[in-house]
Amino acid sequence: MQRVIWHWGYCVSVQVKICGVTREIDALAAADAGANAIGLVFWPGSKRAVSLERAADICAVLPPLVTVTALMVDPTVEQVEGLLEALPINLIQWHGSESPKFCEQFRVPYIRALPASVCGKLESVMAEYPSARGFLLDAVDNGQFGGTGHCFDWDVIPTTRSRPIILAGGLNPANVGEAVMKVRPSAVDVSSGVECSPGIKQPEKIKQFIHAAREAAEA
Repeated sequence: MQRVIWHWGYCVSVQVKICGVTREIDALAAADAGANAIGLVFWPGSKRAVSLERAADICAVLPPLVTVTALMVDPTVEQVEGLLEALPINLIQWHGSESPKFCEQFRVPYIRALPASVCGKLESVMAEYPSARGFLLDAVDNGQFGGTGHCFDWDVIPTTRSRPIILAGGLNPANVGEAVMKVRPSAVDVSSGVECSPGIKQPEKIKQFIHAAREAAEA
């Protein structure tokens, strides 16, 4: 039986998101391996950014219950509305300086990405976003929002938390088990850790990552 983790009054299993998907074949590999969600990057500064057309092709091959997450960094209202009109987005991952009011105006479930540096005041920062489904903790490096391949010190994450967190930043098949056992996040998020080059995923690494995360959740 898979071990479950209690957060914010709810019982959830450890979930897995494969982020920075740029090809249909990788989206299918993630779904086939048991990923709960994929991430599509709509920030032009990323090596894994996709166009609306490319994203539509990826979404078209996904099974119906895989969550499609859109990663955005300080977009305009028009850009967000255009994205939501063009694609079947289930969840938005805000990575910029978006205010709670901005995040909530689109009436789409969202998660808020936070740099590891806020962990010392995590509860107060989370309280600013009462409608967020969860908070993604990540390493930020040289202005890159995710996909850096760098870990941060997991010891800075409070062990007692009132809201769900998603752990990201330098995770890979070799260290995700330790991360799950140490942090006990609601979910883990990986991009570069399952790639052979930016945006090109390796199916075997995806399988290994998900297996390691789920196995650690049972420990």
